[in-house]
Amino acid sequence: MMQLNHLERFRSITESGRTAYGCVLTSTDAGLAELAGEAGFDFAWIDLEHSPLTITDAAHLLMALRGTGCAPFIRVAWNVPYLLKPALDLAPAAVIIPMVNTAEEARRAAAACRYPADGGERGFATRRATGYGRMPLREYLEHSHGEPLVFVQIEHRDAVRNIDGILAAPGVDGVCIGPFDLSASYGKTGDFRDPEIAAAIDLVREKTLAAGLLLGGFCPDPEFWGTRFLHWKALSTDTDALFRAYRSMLQSQRSIQEEE
Repeated sequence: MMQLNHLERFRSITESGRTAYGCVLTSTDAGLAELAGEAGFDFAWIDLEHSPLTITDAAHLLMALRGTGCAPFIRVAWNVPYLLKPALDLAPAAVIIPMVNTAEEARRAAAACRYPADGGERGFATRRATGYGRMPLREYLEHSHGEPLVFVQIEHRDAVRNIDGILAAPGVDGVCIGPFDLSASYGKTGDFRDPEIAAAIDLVREKTLAAGLLLGGFCPDPEFWGTRFLHWKALSTDTDALFRAYRSMLQSQRSIQEEE
């Protein structure tokens, strides 16, 4: 499935000790997904939790990314199998599962992403993952042992408290730090520099790295995140990036007009 989701390229970046950089896709236009890949992002996180995207939209965005070398991740809306199943059937490089706060929730998340032969509870399906029948079943099953990557999202103070158990849950490949919800759970929304929030983030970072798992997250503040190593960093949503680019362009033109 590597040619579908570019997981091998993503892994080559993280295994070399470098950081993979990506963006969050929230818009239905497949052209914006393709644009993200052409711009050079290593991955694109398709967000089915906080956007109007449907599973059909997600399928179109994955197809657009296929020709670019950019690895598609899908974040589902919640940690339940019926939401994971259709996302898994699209053969993404990784799935992100939100608001995982305990070891048992992490175990259930990972189990939903693996077939029974690998100790999981995933329902069997192929379709896109086998190239609509091009790939032999045996070859597909070999790939399915380690695909997609399973990232559980750490975005609540309870998850920080239970981080050791979450990291030890079988089948979890890594964590995704959700800084806004995490800070909100402490009553300090968006205040990453608050000592309590920074300490919570750094605790998750240090323990994840020590456990040898992949560490990633949403990292929109370069001053805060720039000095903190993560294996993968989502730098912005598509709409935020467009807004900043449009606003900068507009302000630049207005300043030129005022100088005339």
